[in-house]
Amino acid sequence: MDVSLEVFLIIVGMGLVTYATRGGGLWMMGRIKLSPRFEAGLRYVPGAVFISMIAPALFTGGLAELAAGIITGAIAVRTRNLLLAMIIGVLAVWLFRQFR
Repeated sequence: MDVSLEVFLIIVGMGLVTYATRGGGLWMMGRIKLSPRFEAGLRYVPGAVFISMIAPALFTGGLAELAAGIITGAIAVRTRNLLLAMIIGVLAVWLFRQFR
């Protein structure tokens, strides 16, 4: 595989820009005093991002995806163990898809 110098520099440049934006954000957030209310709101961001990725698959998928989503949600609420819920959800959607 032969990669030209131009392609190599573009890839390295994109990596540096990505690192700079992430590192710069962490650096900046370490120097800003946030209100307790704003900090509390930021704690919900990962869950909101996760739901925004999962919801379209649940509602545009078939019955297997919807059933697996319901099972996953029930396991998560019941056990409060997200890893266990995700594992069971993946197994459930796989199992339901086998019977299509």
